[in-house]
Amino acid sequence: MKKFILLVLILVFFSGGLAVFWLATLKIPDFASFHDRVVTESTKIYDRTGKVLLYDIHGNIQRKVISFEKISKDIKNATVAIEDSEFYQHRGVKPTAILRAFWINLISGSVQQGGSTITQQLVKNTLLTQEKKITRKIKEVILALKMERVLTKEQILSLYLNENPYGGNIYGVEEAAQTFFGKSASEVDLAEAAYIAAIPKAPTFYSPYGKNRDKLEERKNLVLKRMLDLGFITPQEETAAKAEKIIFMPPSQSGIKAPHFVMFVKDYLEQKYGADEIQSRGFKVITTLDWGLQQKAEEVVRDYGEQNAKNFNAHNAGLVAIDPKTGQILAMVGSRDYFDTTNEGNFNVTLAHRQPGSSFKPFVYAEAFIKGFTPETIIFDVPTQFDANCASNSARCYAPNNYDDKFRGPLTLRNALAQSINLVAIKVLYLAGIRDAINLARNMGITGLSNQNQYGLTLVLGGGEVTPLDMTSAYSVFANDGVRNPYASILKVENNLGETVEEFTPHPQTILPSQITRTISSILSDNQARQPTYAANSPLYFPNTQVAAKTGTTNDYKDAWVIGYTPTITVGTWVGNNDNTPMEKKIAGYIVVPMWRAFMDYALTKVPTENFTPPEPTPENLPPVYRGFWQGNQNYFIDKISGKLATSYTPEETKEEKVVPAVHSILYWLGRTNDPQFQLWEQPVRTWAATQGLVDQTEAIIPTETDDVHTPANQPRFMINSPSDSRTYSQEERIVVTTGDYRGRFPIGQLDVYLNDTFLGSIKQAPYELSFIPQEIPNLQLENKLRVVIYDSVRNKSEETIGFQTTSN
Repeated sequence: MKKFILLVLILVFFSGGLAVFWLATLKIPDFASFHDRVVTESTKIYDRTGKVLLYDIHGNIQRKVISFEKISKDIKNATVAIEDSEFYQHRGVKPTAILRAFWINLISGSVQQGGSTITQQLVKNTLLTQEKKITRKIKEVILALKMERVLTKEQILSLYLNENPYGGNIYGVEEAAQTFFGKSASEVDLAEAAYIAAIPKAPTFYSPYGKNRDKLEERKNLVLKRMLDLGFITPQEETAAKAEKIIFMPPSQSGIKAPHFVMFVKDYLEQKYGADEIQSRGFKVITTLDWGLQQKAEEVVRDYGEQNAKNFNAHNAGLVAIDPKTGQILAMVGSRDYFDTTNEGNFNVTLAHRQPGSSFKPFVYAEAFIKGFTPETIIFDVPTQFDANCASNSARCYAPNNYDDKFRGPLTLRNALAQSINLVAIKVLYLAGIRDAINLARNMGITGLSNQNQYGLTLVLGGGEVTPLDMTSAYSVFANDGVRNPYASILKVENNLGETVEEFTPHPQTILPSQITRTISSILSDNQARQPTYAANSPLYFPNTQVAAKTGTTNDYKDAWVIGYTPTITVGTWVGNNDNTPMEKKIAGYIVVPMWRAFMDYALTKVPTENFTPPEPTPENLPPVYRGFWQGNQNYFIDKISGKLATSYTPEETKEEKVVPAVHSILYWLGRTNDPQFQLWEQPVRTWAATQGLVDQTEAIIPTETDDVHTPANQPRFMINSPSDSRTYSQEERIVVTTGDYRGRFPIGQLDVYLNDTFLGSIKQAPYELSFIPQEIPNLQLENKLRVVIYDSVRNKSEETIGFQTTSN
């Protein structure tokens, strides 16, 4: 017996020695590394409200670290209740729980239970691997004891809640709250907190997006029961939380919304801050995107894109919307379906260089207006050869047609731009100057144009290449009264401490005089001017809102555009094929306008309504050809009644401007008869005039006699009979204005009455009387002045004034 006891003691001593030696040689991570580790936080990209998460840029995780104070009490209590009810009493480990787990694992022959406290779980999640071995468990216990000596319970719980996995790549309660409920961890209610606490036991099994929602519900109720048992909540709160119907946020496809826009923003961020920083430093990015407009944009591009693919062989489309007052991008869709990789869906066509067709014309016209031409300026739309060497070298001939192969003769620039007449646009480019037109387009935001020698006169027909984003941004200058705001995609960037590292700052720059942009907007919103090309009720026409718009189709039918705007939104759309395959031979109105209109109809209900400021009238002192007189450029004025030369006494209403008929090209009237293009333009105009039977005339047709109808002698004479200047009138009595002793060559045509310069009304038939009650007049005085203006039937006029008094109230 003594030998047996001695053997047992030797074995125990030897085993103990081995255990001591094993523990002494066990490699345990340095606890100091816990403080030095970098907690990876993903960068999150939001819409302009900061509430809709568009994308989480991350390597393998999504996490947002928040302070203990920003975690709701319910989340803290729910987690403690279900994970470690004695958390605030133990010192890092619970020996009884460890022994119980050891016994169960020993019986089962494998590691089934861990008996881990929250502190131990934090150690496992941050400093150790997830392997299920005895050695890992011993390390976990040792490090947990160390952690409890250097950190407070609040610090441990805060770290645990920020590190905890909640399914997939979601880590931390803030990420869980945002993903599941669309709110921060400080805003969740009791039932939501119970769900969050229920998930970490088996994040995939209990995922609200999985097939075990009933099991998640059971565990949520268990969490609430444990909270009740521990006194964290009342029975009434438990009952209410169990009954509450929680709606989980829908999971986004591939974890990304507005993908083309998000990748555009991501590229900017990586270029500025570096890819590693963006993936790990927890930036919060508030973008300019309007999620409601973006959803509608994606819908119309998808739906109309499918129709265009079927009907017009146009397999791709793009749309950009910008706030012209700020330059902020409100929506961006770069293809019909970002996730359709077989059709290059992830290619962002709004950033691709495409030929703009006639949508480039407004920039050229704007430059022409800068140089003094007006919307009324006349240019002839007649067949024109623009290359003087055509006769000797047919390869150099350039005589473009209009879209309908028709020519219209004399056209105002207003009608030519509104109807998108190609031949007139080429002449306008020549007059404006290619170099200056390119410079203006660049200043307005077009970045893709290179050397002017590359384009020639075809530039105005879209011979250059531009991006839809640039075009939409440049059109915003027209919308914003000549002020350019460079396009922007970010409102604010915050680091993981909540500090602002970048914030949107406006950089407005005046590019065009407001008169020029108002003129362009007036033309592009003039439904009557464009009717010969577009129907009266075309999709470009908005009955109750002023909307300016311009279409564009390339000659080879590879690109179709519409860009339109109001003072509060600019929308650019493009349709075509990424590989430059031609579409069906249809103009943009058939292909892209319906898509643009569908989005614009929606957008106009979401942005403020604002009309364009009208341009100032064209100055009357300009030469007649600048003001719409194509018959000639030497003007004179006649009186329409007498047919004789107008005088200073001739009323404006009866004055008519005429010109001496002599039909020439505008180069003739500009004095550019030595211009290389002069004969090329002049001869077709002279030919056209001859076919119309028009013959030049001389100054001999100008009348020599002057207006003898409107003279001082013919001015009417009269007196004011009432009111009287010799009496005082009560403010309540009705005063009748009467006149008498009329003398004139022509009968009375109209009588106008003014009181203290306020217009009271006109009388155009006998007995030519008007009445009023003084107290109803807004600017009534005690001493008042009444003025009566009489016009005879040919608009000779005279006036009389009389004073009268009224009583005070």
